[in-house]
Amino acid sequence: MEPKKNTKADISRNSSLYFAVGLVLMLALTYMTINFKTYEKEDIDIGQLNLDDLEEEEIPITNQEIIPPPPPPPPPVVPEEIEIVEDEKEIEETVIESTETDQEEEIVEVEEIEVEEMEEDIEVPFSVIENVPIFPGCEKEKGNNAKKQCMSDKIAKFVNKKFNTELAGDLGLSGRQRINVIFKIDKTGNIVGIQARAPHPGLEKEAKRVIGLLPKMKPGKQRGKAVIVPYSLPILFQVQD
Repeated sequence: MEPKKNTKADISRNSSLYFAVGLVLMLALTYMTINFKTYEKEDIDIGQLNLDDLEEEEIPITNQEIIPPPPPPPPPVVPEEIEIVEDEKEIEETVIESTETDQEEEIVEVEEIEVEEMEEDIEVPFSVIENVPIFPGCEKEKGNNAKKQCMSDKIAKFVNKKFNTELAGDLGLSGRQRINVIFKIDKTGNIVGIQARAPHPGLEKEAKRVIGLLPKMKPGKQRGKAVIVPYSLPILFQVQD
């Protein structure tokens, strides 16, 4: 008898599949072998935590203030009883008469009301004013610059004549003394707003006194209108020791 071959026992049929599975297993085994690492026990330091080195933290004991509860709300206010009283009084109706005029009524003409313009107090510096204030005795000077110079010379001469130079020695001051004086010539030509600054209040008082004695001037004008003109005057003198 010839032996019969079983077709299911033919190994060559799945040889390619077995080869591929074996190849994958060998590659996986080779990859794991290459990446496998070992460590020496002496080189591994996991560290140790010494609990004795930690200082115990003292937690302060705080006293909490006991807040008293808020007082109870006041009882609601009971409104008073309102009595309704019958209105027995008759109300008189107010008749508003018409204010329209009749065509036959004569119309009274109203005169025109003149509104006065309030003049503003304008200040113009002495250096740029168109028409400088005129000091008595400088009327004959021609030109604005000439009148300015005449006014400065007249004021300086007046102050040197009226100022008490011996006052500094009486106050115990010595050396060179400087007083800065500022005043204004108003729209009527009077001297107002005198201010002085000096090393001693006595000198300031004397400077204000002398400037207050200046005569009335012709006021300065800007665009044909009288204006206020501020003026600054330094006073210098040497105290003889």
